[in-house]
Amino acid sequence: MRGLLLPLSSLLSGAGVMVVGVGLLFSVLGLRAGLAEFSGMVTGLIMSAYFVGYVVGTIYCPALIRRIGHIRAFAAMASIASMMPILHALWIDPWFWGALRLTTGVCIVGLYIVIESWLNTLAPSQHRGKVFAIYMSVTFVALALGQWLILVGDKFGFVPFALVSVLFSFALLPITLTPISQPAAVERPHLGLRNLYQTSPLGVVGAVGSGLLNGAFYSLGAAYAQGVGFTDVGVATFMAATILGGAAFQWPVGHYSDRHDRRYVMLWVCIASASLALLGFAFSRASEEILILVGILYGGFVFTLYGLSVAHVNDLIDSSRLLEVTGGLLLVHGIGAALGPTIAGVIMDLLNPESLMLFFAVVLGALSIFTVLRIRAAPAVPESEKSGYVVMTGIAPAAMQVDTTEPSASNHEKGDDEKIQA
Repeated sequence: MRGLLLPLSSLLSGAGVMVVGVGLLFSVLGLRAGLAEFSGMVTGLIMSAYFVGYVVGTIYCPALIRRIGHIRAFAAMASIASMMPILHALWIDPWFWGALRLTTGVCIVGLYIVIESWLNTLAPSQHRGKVFAIYMSVTFVALALGQWLILVGDKFGFVPFALVSVLFSFALLPITLTPISQPAAVERPHLGLRNLYQTSPLGVVGAVGSGLLNGAFYSLGAAYAQGVGFTDVGVATFMAATILGGAAFQWPVGHYSDRHDRRYVMLWVCIASASLALLGFAFSRASEEILILVGILYGGFVFTLYGLSVAHVNDLIDSSRLLEVTGGLLLVHGIGAALGPTIAGVIMDLLNPESLMLFFAVVLGALSIFTVLRIRAAPAVPESEKSGYVVMTGIAPAAMQVDTTEPSASNHEKGDDEKIQA
């Protein structure tokens, strides 16, 4: 394991620097769209384009990587991604920005896939779960740090876009200068959405709901905070605190769900998150301190939804189908994330900036009702057949690359016709 410390550290540090840039660009674009007087719907569409690229990249980047190799694919996508922020600053136009966000989404998800393929190859099987848990922790912290960088220089000038470009380029150094073995070929998910839904209706709806919520938060959270009167420091703190809250709650919520009916955990997470969103809606213009505290708790609960959805589906399937099914969940999560910013942007246009919190509450309320229906429709999964919860951001496609569960005899004995349809 010691011999792998340098390449693993290089990969994780490079990925961390890249994700700092990803987080910064989300917030900068939301703030600059407001300065350009784009409507909420237009801003939402621009931000949705990133997640459309995310879905497109999930489907087509594996084929590109297989065709030209991991190293060439990584270099090409990183080069294109580092150009995109500068182009945003050169011409402020919604159609142009939408095209840039689409391209960025394709490239970034391709970079994630290559990095995670290398991590999966380097990490010994007995330590793979720990390595990916560290990777997810780095991702959360990097996303939070990216929010603070909006305070560097003139946030309405060229500096933030140049800083993102520098971060994307600098992220290449520790990765490309470290000798790394060629990973195995990356496969695209092949599971149809109908079959995926039949495997676990709650898992699919939970992944879509998580995408709606997370996509809207990352895309419009900074615009919401600015719209309700936050200072620049308040905007950065609100965004960073919400993301770090999500990181802090992952292990306790996930560990608790491993020992209890995961559907009830999802239900209470939805109810708690919806209540916090309504509280945030009511106190949006009260004080920054209250909203930041609400953000910490809201992020702590809501960012576990995707991991809970994936873990619930993994409880129901044979381990041989793990990558196939979780890859499908990644796709439906991306579809939800592509829809979320546009829907939330329209609502913010019709009502006010604080209605973003109302959007969160409505989505979580609907997900709570669906969860109750699924609890009544099927029995709980026996604890002996449950898989372990894996920390996931919903932004990085780690679910496609790593199997951290240990196949049990009970899992191998399950036939497709005997699976619980929950």
